[in-house]
Amino acid sequence: MPIYMDIHSVPGIEALDLAEAHRKDMLIQDSYRCKCMTYWVDEARGVAFCLIEAPDKSVVAEMHKNAHGFIPNKIIEVKNEVVESFLGRIHDPEDAEISNNGLKVFRDTAFRILLVTDSIDPVLLRHNLGARNASDLLKKINMILRKELLFHAGREVEHTGNEFIASFSSASKAILCALAIQKNLSGPDRKLTGFRIGITAGNPVAKSDRLFGDSIQLARCLCTAAHSNARIVVSSVVNELLTADQFASGRKRFIAILPQDEIVLQALFRKLEENWQDPDFTVLNFCRSMSMSKSQLYRKTVALWNLSPNLLLKEFRLNKAREMLKTHFNNISQTTFDSGFTSPSYFTKCFKKKFGLLPAVYLNSLK
Repeated sequence: MPIYMDIHSVPGIEALDLAEAHRKDMLIQDSYRCKCMTYWVDEARGVAFCLIEAPDKSVVAEMHKNAHGFIPNKIIEVKNEVVESFLGRIHDPEDAEISNNGLKVFRDTAFRILLVTDSIDPVLLRHNLGARNASDLLKKINMILRKELLFHAGREVEHTGNEFIASFSSASKAILCALAIQKNLSGPDRKLTGFRIGITAGNPVAKSDRLFGDSIQLARCLCTAAHSNARIVVSSVVNELLTADQFASGRKRFIAILPQDEIVLQALFRKLEENWQDPDFTVLNFCRSMSMSKSQLYRKTVALWNLSPNLLLKEFRLNKAREMLKTHFNNISQTTFDSGFTSPSYFTKCFKKKFGLLPAVYLNSLK
């Protein structure tokens, strides 16, 4: 059966309240063909999360309603291995406190700090450096990442070709890990790979239907904002969690995004995600969708990415086109129109200028 995680927003909730609610769920779980696996509670933020094996989402909501009345605000389907990667467990902690009336009570929050790294597509790196040199460099980076992750008590969640996601229970450990990675990875190696780090924080269930989806997406946005200075970029929430005196010497090596800039950054990316395939979506449309003048939009994109709005839109489309070629092995003409370009020849010219090789050569490199 599927596994679901839900979120309950309950201001003032205490661990004992959730332990009692969990017990009530377990008393009737068999009647609903459910298995209540565990929970997390964040008393400070007034939220709780339940992990439940169930036939479907509606059954989860119905069981909660009849057991204790706490209706979930949102329910998403998850996979055990992904939950464990992010949160470290899928069952109750073995050292959970047992109350006088036999309840398992624990105050384990699901709030996590996420460190996301981004670098050049390995296909492009092999084209630039040769297969042997690219392989050696990638191995070196992965070794540094895993060594520092282990030392700073982080958990590896996901590692694709050019992205690495790690989870921490402490903002300071995540930052110290990032600073150590930056220190051990030389400037030339960072430049060759376009290596960047974004750090965010959040709960596992929010607007996205993916576990920690909102936090991961923001971290990806922050990685793009690192641009040429190759520094670490942290979200406003992570910055608030850091002790100022502890990181006084390291603050020159990372950028803390202001809350208002973070909002704009996310809004700009949403508009790009919504419209990049539309060839009629121009900079003027971009301005209108953001309720900004041309000069306002220009100042924002230059400040965040060191790119004009026109170049930002073009690079966004090119990166999406590259992903489509890599994932779907589309032909060049199809990719041209699917990525918002109107001319295969212009698309080919832009792709070559951006990535250093023709789309056809890129496609052949995937085989």
